[in-house]
Amino acid sequence: MNQLLELFLTFARIGVLTFGGGYAMLPILTREVVDTKHWVSENDVMDYYAVGQCTPGVIAVNTATFVGYKVKGVAGGICATLGVVFPSLCIITAIAAFIRNFAHYPAVKNAFAGIRVCVCVLILQAVLKLIKKAVIDIPTAVIYGIIFVLSLLTDLSPAIFVLAAGIAGIALTIAKGRHIREGGTKV
Repeated sequence: MNQLLELFLTFARIGVLTFGGGYAMLPILTREVVDTKHWVSENDVMDYYAVGQCTPGVIAVNTATFVGYKVKGVAGGICATLGVVFPSLCIITAIAAFIRNFAHYPAVKNAFAGIRVCVCVLILQAVLKLIKKAVIDIPTAVIYGIIFVLSLLTDLSPAIFVLAAGIAGIALTIAKGRHIREGGTKV
């Protein structure tokens, strides 16, 4: 029971400190669940982010669910999910009740503009960290480059990019395995 409460409180703290969505949450999440609590590895977090991006729902909620599930099964997944959602629910409810009364004030407009800039920095930081962990060799750099260019030049669904990158990763794994079996050196 203590670990379930700890999951809830940890993810509630992450939820209350995270502005800007799931990507902005990555540095705080990594510090809490990898560095401080040692519940999962950094590679686990990157995998959960990747899967969380591909599955329906909010990436922060999906990632919290994965971490909670790994730590304490279904009950852990539920507690972590409730923890990450609870602060947002409370804050959004409070803001919604008062935003119309204050949104027109220049100080409020400027505060939101400053928050948007900060969120951009946090998202960029998360993206750079993800790139460092994901692009580990020439083949992954090629996959990254192709998907990046295609995402800029086409209106294809992100699901198609994820599926194509997954297939390319599987093909690379098979090709590397075949190369090693045929007497080549490991790539």
